[in-house]
Amino acid sequence: MSQSLFKSASLVSIMTLISRILGFVRDLIAAQIFGATAAVDSFYIAFKIPNFMRNLFAEGAFSQAFVPVLSEYKEKRSKQDTQKFISHITASLGIILIIITILGVFGASGLIHLFAPGLDSLRFDLSTEMLRITFPYLMLISLTALGGAILNTYGIFGIPAITPALLNICLIATAFGITHYFAVPVVAQAWGVLIAGFVQLFFQFSALHRIGFLVRPQFRAHDEGVKRVLKLMVPAIFGASVAQINILLNTIFASFLTIGSVTWLYYSERLAYFPLGVFGVALATVILPHLSREHAVNSKNGFADALDWGIRCNLIISFPATLAMLILSGPLIVSLFAYGKFSTHDVLMTQQSVIAYAIGLPAFMLIKVLSSAFYAKLDIRTPVKITVISLVINVILSMVLLKPLAHAGLALASSLSSWTNVCILLLVLYKRKIYLPSRNFFRFIIQLLFANGITSIFLIYFSSTTITWISWSWYQRLFHVLILGVGAIMIYFVSLWAGKMKWREFIITKEIASS
Repeated sequence: MSQSLFKSASLVSIMTLISRILGFVRDLIAAQIFGATAAVDSFYIAFKIPNFMRNLFAEGAFSQAFVPVLSEYKEKRSKQDTQKFISHITASLGIILIIITILGVFGASGLIHLFAPGLDSLRFDLSTEMLRITFPYLMLISLTALGGAILNTYGIFGIPAITPALLNICLIATAFGITHYFAVPVVAQAWGVLIAGFVQLFFQFSALHRIGFLVRPQFRAHDEGVKRVLKLMVPAIFGASVAQINILLNTIFASFLTIGSVTWLYYSERLAYFPLGVFGVALATVILPHLSREHAVNSKNGFADALDWGIRCNLIISFPATLAMLILSGPLIVSLFAYGKFSTHDVLMTQQSVIAYAIGLPAFMLIKVLSSAFYAKLDIRTPVKITVISLVINVILSMVLLKPLAHAGLALASSLSSWTNVCILLLVLYKRKIYLPSRNFFRFIIQLLFANGITSIFLIYFSSTTITWISWSWYQRLFHVLILGVGAIMIYFVSLWAGKMKWREFIITKEIASS
């Protein structure tokens, strides 16, 4: 099936946007029902730990090692060989995940000590209780990620992209439906996470069956493909763990700060990372199997064109998203979260860290695409080394900025270290002649700066102060967000058109899926 990278990325973005909107609804409900209390801090810690492990084993190391090998099987092996490979790798991953899950459930208190050492006794006990409930989510969502990687490699992007929406639906349902059954209402959210794991896994079965890859797991430790994936996973696990440690450092440091800091950072991440989740992850999801295919058929020009496309698409989205977060951070937080128990103080504290995260948004998005260039070439070690450097910088900056800026300093440290990561990745790609900017790239940047400058003037002129937004009713907030959002989007794209940017520059048609 022939389709453009742009069309595939657009499909993933739309599905992810639906999920993210549901995520904001989920957070709005949670902020109103639960607020920013000690118990809520405990839930987000208990939720972050299995998410850390998921990113480490599933969407991190495993996907980076599995997708390039699966793409090679798809291009060079028979369907029967590919089915055997998937059967064997599913069994191997399943055994690893079962062992980790058992250890995680029985060692929950130790994990809380490790990841949030600054908690008081109340938050520690609640976090431990909820982690025992949420930890099995790791196994379920990791197997879901395996299925999603298979579907993506065979050009089916919509189903894996919409799957995360089921987590938000489950958390919304449990927030409304079963909180009254618990002495601590937020514990219902922990059960919602576990239920979502089963729902997400089963959701993909039909699509996998349709393409012939819903196979029975069979353990074969000596399978050639399994060996290759496990060999690639060793450096990938280290690299993914470093990246996740970079994120969890914020939780560790924040656990020593005032109550509410963990929750403020959580809501900041949710808002500032929204463009990353909708567009950055979508681009990386589409481009990794495509780059892997171009590498498998030894197409250097096709590889370079796809990478250049990914960088341009990242910049055309991340620049205006960053400016919107910087200018409208207060109004957006008020419109989304300032209801019920989420106080004005919570709004102002969350705003500080949103601004700090926004500074690094383009870097967060670019890392996804730039790293994919190395993973597609089965080079895991290079991005790992670069990630280690950025982690060291993040730790140093966190310690320096923690005292003067508190939780916002942690967010700023993440942003600055991510920009370091991007600069080194680009330098290595340039030196190895994997990526050379096209002749009109400088013109492209000038066009972006022009369009973003015009859009910023509009947003600054027509936006009101955060305190004014707090005084408005919910429908006044919604109306103004819609007016500013639609107006900014129209002005941005009209400005790009006025700057002579061509739509065809973002259309690259390739054979990216076949069965």
